[in-house]
Amino acid sequence: MRLQGLDIFRGYAIVLMVVFHLSFDLNNFNYLSLDLKHGDFWKYFRYVIVSMFVFTAGISLYLLNKEQINWKKVVKRVFTLALASSLVSIGSYSQFPNTWIYFGILHFFLFSSIVGLLFIRHKYISLFIGVIILLGFNFSFLNMHWLFNLLYIPLHLPVAYTEDLANIIPWFGVFLLGISFASFHLEIKLFDREIFQRKTVVNRFFSYLGKHSLVIYLIHQPILFSIFFIFNSLFFSV
Repeated sequence: MRLQGLDIFRGYAIVLMVVFHLSFDLNNFNYLSLDLKHGDFWKYFRYVIVSMFVFTAGISLYLLNKEQINWKKVVKRVFTLALASSLVSIGSYSQFPNTWIYFGILHFFLFSSIVGLLFIRHKYISLFIGVIILLGFNFSFLNMHWLFNLLYIPLHLPVAYTEDLANIIPWFGVFLLGISFASFHLEIKLFDREIFQRKTVVNRFFSYLGKHSLVIYLIHQPILFSIFFIFNSLFFSV
């Protein structure tokens, strides 16, 4: 089952993501001075973008497997995400060896696409655990500090300054809320609204972005980065 409204909503998230990464590149090439890592606006802007992607990913996983686990598509998705997340890690290491991405948003989607299958038939458990994870994170009684001690330090991974870190807590809580949201069929009420059904150029554009979100995610930043690099080389090289 594919909802046009869900694709359009994901398309909105794609545009916001491109804006965020464009700002990152402008900052990285010293065209602007932005506090992307610690500034409140940018922190919450990123939270909004990641929440939109993760929530809709939970909905999509449920819709794909609600009748029975579609193993063919699950295996294809896992393989695709494993390859894509590996490319992100390799690419980020080549550009930012001290802050490379070892568990970014695609690595998280790989994890949640597998573990999330355990919750497809358990909407109340999904809702309960999702709420507990988010409350625990916000009230500081659930965190990933134990993993820091167990894994990050021995492997010398760049915890504090990695270019992208999508921690299981709290994001798996958002993912589980997406699953439970769809389990209660609330996605129909939200994404079948008339505004999403209009046959307009704008809706078709955002729907197209949403349907091809993974490809756009993979190619947009190398394209932006290359444009700035070439521009700098042509006009600002000494």
